[in-house]
Amino acid sequence: MNYWLMKSEPSAFSIDDLKTKPDQTEHWDGVRNYQARNMMRDQMKEGDRAFFYHSNCHVPGIVGLMEVVREGYPDHTAFDPSSKYFDEKSNPEQPRWYMVDVKYMRHTKRAIPLAELKAHAALENMPLVRKGNRLSIMPVSEAEWRYILSIENRPVR
Repeated sequence: MNYWLMKSEPSAFSIDDLKTKPDQTEHWDGVRNYQARNMMRDQMKEGDRAFFYHSNCHVPGIVGLMEVVREGYPDHTAFDPSSKYFDEKSNPEQPRWYMVDVKYMRHTKRAIPLAELKAHAALENMPLVRKGNRLSIMPVSEAEWRYILSIENRPVR
């Protein structure tokens, strides 16, 4: 099993939005970065776990857990001229962008803010806390996954 962190702006799509979807499942569309696309297309597997991370908001941080329930497939929003994610260079015969389907598992017991994650030495190598890493999808090691789950019950540092 692999572990991931997937970012979304809560004003666009939040953990609560995912929870209210039919079967608590939704496709993760609109990723327009090749490195993140490659992870979804080539590395994410059914059964993988991911942290849901609220970004570009008052207090960015991890707010929930989800499971990958469908492996990478072409992102149909790239073919739709009315979509904000339309890409005229992508087409169904040669798709440029991919997505996965994710299923809500649970909210974290509390939001775990980025500032707190940065304060833990055990997470210093995590891509999220390193300077200059702005990818919307990134791998999380099993040790980092377990550590983050272990701190969700602790009071904020």
